Amino acid sequence: MDIDHHLKEQEPHKAAVEVVLVPLPAQGHLNPLIHLSRLISERGIPVHMVGSATHNRQAKNRLHGWDLSIISNVHFHDFPLPSFPTPPADPDASNKWPIHLLPTFEATINFREPLAQLLHSLSLTAKRVAVVHDSLMNFAAEEASSIPNGESYCFNSCSAIFTLFYQWESLGKPSNPYIESLNISSIKSIDQLSQDIVPDGFLKFILQQKEQSQFDAGKIYNTCRPIEGKFIDILGQQPFLEENKKQWAFGPLNPVAFHSNSMGRESSRHKCLEWLDAQPNSSVLYVSFGTMTSVSDKQIEEIAFGLEKCQQRFLWVLRDADRGDIYSNQDQVRRIELPEGYEERVKGVGMIVRDWAPQLGILAHPSTGGFLSHCGWNSCIESISMGVPIATWPMHSDQPSNALLVTEVLKIGVVVREWAHRGGVTSSTTIASPIRKLMASEEGKNMKKRAEKLGAAVRQAVSEGGTSTAELHAFLGHISRPQDIL
Repeated sequence: MDIDHHLKEQEPHKAAVEVVLVPLPAQGHLNPLIHLSRLISERGIPVHMVGSATHNRQAKNRLHGWDLSIISNVHFHDFPLPSFPTPPADPDASNKWPIHLLPTFEATINFREPLAQLLHSLSLTAKRVAVVHDSLMNFAAEEASSIPNGESYCFNSCSAIFTLFYQWESLGKPSNPYIESLNISSIKSIDQLSQDIVPDGFLKFILQQKEQSQFDAGKIYNTCRPIEGKFIDILGQQPFLEENKKQWAFGPLNPVAFHSNSMGRESSRHKCLEWLDAQPNSSVLYVSFGTMTSVSDKQIEEIAFGLEKCQQRFLWVLRDADRGDIYSNQDQVRRIELPEGYEERVKGVGMIVRDWAPQLGILAHPSTGGFLSHCGWNSCIESISMGVPIATWPMHSDQPSNALLVTEVLKIGVVVREWAHRGGVTSSTTIASPIRKLMASEEGKNMKKRAEKLGAAVRQAVSEGGTSTAELHAFLGHISRPQDIL
């Protein structure tokens, strides 16, 4: 049955379903769920996005690619959050896990009571309340189970390849014909990643979330078949997916086609997009290490010299990691210094941006030809969506696996900083060489062609009749099914 038609039939009596989104309060987790709110609400289903006033504001202010004001049935709920520490990241820490954000994450336990109240209220006016929560906000699943018409679904913000091998390792790497059928070199590479030891506080927080995953009815992945089809398939098999649970993969949860001057509610274009307008097609390397990572002064210096040595145009977003509250202590935000005279020397060839930049617009711009990235999953799929190859510099958690996917599985990128060398400072020469390969070699041209072909396949997946669109419809059909099937 057509989802929209089914919902219209239900509206005169009682809403068929209302969806509540519960993101983790960090940019890489807020971003995909606010994009998901649009996809759901456009199909006639009311959406409620919950969080603190600060983090709801952050999600809305940094939204890029569509205008939130034109959507009438996305409702933001500002839950009270007591004061919590918002220390800066330590740029000199050898372990790049964002331990400075842990107090923010731990404070979200205070959302339980207002979330329970919201779910109870919605349960009185909807036939079903579907809660989609971040994999690190599993208390929401337990709250959903406490109402008679509630269901919860775990949203995985990481890649399927990381999730698969993380779960496989946690199970003791049992013999599995599906995994063994994969390219054996990829499996060996995954095994050799040897993730950094998770800081104790973070590990405790993660394990607490895992205990409450039993309440979920299924899992959602922000990926798609053109990128990770074989890994999605394996995750759909036991023991990775428990019996009677379902999974859907309908990413990427970011706009894949929009005008480069689209800035959400902003009417003017960012200055970096105007700078890109003046550059030749596919000539600019975009450089950004995301919102959770702080890089040491010495490494910044080597990156600066490496960009200078590679003799390629570049756009460098040079910002320190977000604090738990990006609006507080702004006078204490670290200003990263570059070598004396550097910005003058690279003027015309390179641009330094020290404020928030529209990453999707940059990647979509025809002048952008490569992306030097920390390989956060949002950054990876945004780059892939736009057909831009990636120079990899993983920092923590799922990023080494994502880098492997880009370079060894999809073959649309080069390694800049080897994961095995994460403890030291990468030299300017080591940085410059792979960038030249990506941006100015025959091999780099072939990577660009593969990236463009993959990007076209991803855009097809999220178009009408595409595999991701079909998965999204399947999920919405599942949560909108008649109540007596429960």
